[in-house]
Amino acid sequence: MTHTFNSTILRTYDIRGQVGKTLFPADAYYLGKAFGSLAKRRLGRGPRLAVGRDGRLSSPELAAQLIQGLIETGCTVQDLGVGPTPMTYFAVYDRRLDGGIMITGSHNPVDYNGFKMLLGGLAFFGDDIAEIGQLAAIGDFEVGQGYVEPVDCRKDYARAVAGAYIAEASADLRVAWDCGNGAAGQVLRMALNLLPGEHHVLYEEIDGSFPNHHPDPTVLENLEDLRVVVREKGCHMGIAFDGDGDRCGLIDDEGEVIWADQYLIFLAEEVLETHPGQTIIADVKASQLLFDKVTAAGGKALMWRTGHSLIKTKMKETGAPLAGEMSGHVFFADRYFGFDDGLYTAVRILSYIAKTGMKLSDFRASLPRLCNTPELRFDCPEDRKAAVMAAVKAAVADGSAGQIIQVDGVRCVSKAGWWLLRPSNTEAVLVGRVEARDAGALEMLKSTLFDLLDKAGIEPTPQSP
Repeated sequence: MTHTFNSTILRTYDIRGQVGKTLFPADAYYLGKAFGSLAKRRLGRGPRLAVGRDGRLSSPELAAQLIQGLIETGCTVQDLGVGPTPMTYFAVYDRRLDGGIMITGSHNPVDYNGFKMLLGGLAFFGDDIAEIGQLAAIGDFEVGQGYVEPVDCRKDYARAVAGAYIAEASADLRVAWDCGNGAAGQVLRMALNLLPGEHHVLYEEIDGSFPNHHPDPTVLENLEDLRVVVREKGCHMGIAFDGDGDRCGLIDDEGEVIWADQYLIFLAEEVLETHPGQTIIADVKASQLLFDKVTAAGGKALMWRTGHSLIKTKMKETGAPLAGEMSGHVFFADRYFGFDDGLYTAVRILSYIAKTGMKLSDFRASLPRLCNTPELRFDCPEDRKAAVMAAVKAAVADGSAGQIIQVDGVRCVSKAGWWLLRPSNTEAVLVGRVEARDAGALEMLKSTLFDLLDKAGIEPTPQSP
C-alpha cells in the first residue's frame, strides 16, 4: 500500500496537475489516506473533515476516491457536493470541523484539477504537502472505519455572504455578474436573492467545459462580456469570479477594470475606521500606491510573499483584519473568518458603494496616474529557477539600481518606480511586474528587467495571457 505522486503535482500551496497525465484518481485515494492519517495523528482522534468540489468534469471521480481514502483511516467526512472553494472553508469554520479538502483546478485549463487543504484552522501547505508525499511513499497509513454523510451548506454560506452587506437598502444598485460557468453560480444566486438591487448574472450554470470563456478575471479578454452588460444595462459595477470563486475581478460603471490592488485601497480605508492602526497585508506584486494609502489611512502596511496559504498564515501571525493579492485573492478577518472569498469580497464592495454613494469611475479617476504592467510571465524550467533568480539578485546586489526588497524574489525600487521578479510556486514560469511614474520610466524599468533576464539566459518575452 505505497504510492508515489508525480513530483510536479505536490506544489507549495496545493496539489495540482493535468488529469490523465500527471494527476489520476489513485492520487486522490492515497491523498485521502495520507491526509487522514496525518490529521488523526496530529489531533489524537478521528478527524471530522469537509470535502467540496468544483464543477470540473473530473471532480466527481476524484472526490469519490478522496473520500474513500479518508474514511479508511477513520475520518468522518461531510460531503458538501459542488460549490466554490470558500464554501468549503466556510463549512470548516461554521461547523467547527477539524479541516477540509477542496477539489478544484481553480483557473487552470479544463483538463487540470487539484486539491486545496485546511487542517486545524490553518492553511495546509509547504512542508505539510511534502509530508503527504512521504507518508504515501512508505505506506505509513492509519487504519479505521469512518463514514461519509452528505451535507448541504449552500444556504448557510449564502446567508453569510449576503451578511457582508450592512448598508441601508439600495434598491437602485445595478450590478452585473459573471460566474464564468465556474463553481460560484448556484450560491451566488442564493445570496443575491437576499440582497437589494438589480442583478444581471452571466454564465451562472456550472459547466466544467467552460463553454463561454475561461474563468480567470485577471485576463482582460475574459471580462469583455461583462463589460458589455455593464454598459448596456447602466450598471454601477460588474464583478467576475474565477473558476472556484475565491477571487473576484471588478469593473467600474464605465466598463473599465479596477484591479485588486486598487479596490483594496477603499476596502482597507473602511476596515481601518474600525481597526485603527492595524496591519494590512498585500503581496509583493501589489502597487506601491496601496501601501502608501494604507499608511496614510493610519494602518501598518506590510508587504508579504505571494500565495494564498502564505498570506493566511501571516494574517494569523500579525492579527491583520484584511489582506489581499493583486491576483484578486482578498482575505477578511474583519467580521469574517480570514480566508480568501471572492463572493464575500464582492458583497463587501457592494456594501461600501451603497453606503458611500461613491462612483467607481470617480474613484478610478482620483488615483494617481501611475503606469504599470499586468502580471508578466516568463517561461523558465523548474530546474533553472533558482539559478536565474540568483543571477538577477547578484546583478543588482550593489544597490546601484535601487533599493532591493527580497520578501519574495526581487523587488527593485527607485525614484522612477519599481520592478519585480519572482519564481512562481505553481508553474514553470518567472513572474514579473513593473510600475513607474510615467510611460518613459516604465519603458526604462521594463528594459532593465528584460536585460537582466536575457543575461540570465531567459527569453525576455512575456507569455500571452
